[in-house]
Amino acid sequence: MKVPEKAKEVILNEAESKGYEFERKYHGCAQCVLGPLMEIFDMKEPEAFKAATGLAGGVGLSVQGTCGGLAGGVMAIGLLYGRRLENIQDPEGLRFISYGLANKLHERFVQEYGSSICKEIHKKVLGETYHLNNPEEWDAFLAAGGHADKCPSVVGKAARWTAEIILEQEEKGD
Repeated sequence: MKVPEKAKEVILNEAESKGYEFERKYHGCAQCVLGPLMEIFDMKEPEAFKAATGLAGGVGLSVQGTCGGLAGGVMAIGLLYGRRLENIQDPEGLRFISYGLANKLHERFVQEYGSSICKEIHKKVLGETYHLNNPEEWDAFLAAGGHADKCPSVVGKAARWTAEIILEQEEKGD
């Protein structure tokens, strides 16, 4: 990973604006958080981006699971601070750094939205839950601004919060 040589606020604003725009244009909340963070922090893990595809909309658009924006942020944290398969024994305890940072991101979601579950975040930002696997509800989700500004806002914040957590970790130097 490479921390950009920019002011912290510039990096955070870039993460938020790129996350927002990715979600607005391309959809897929987990990838739309992970992608901008991969660009900003120069992470060369294209397969991780691909693996994030099914995490959108609370896992496979079910809205029943964790917000894809949170999942994408946790993936970015794991790419930077997680253990690797070839070192699964993890005698250094790397996984605990990743656990702590992921928990910090989770707490930001709970603080902001009252939950980290997609359907609950829908209720908070859209006023109701839309079942995204149902074509009629998908259309209603879009009409309610789901991809115009509601989910892009969630994704933008998730990218910003994750970038902030990463920068704070880098400042600590653990």
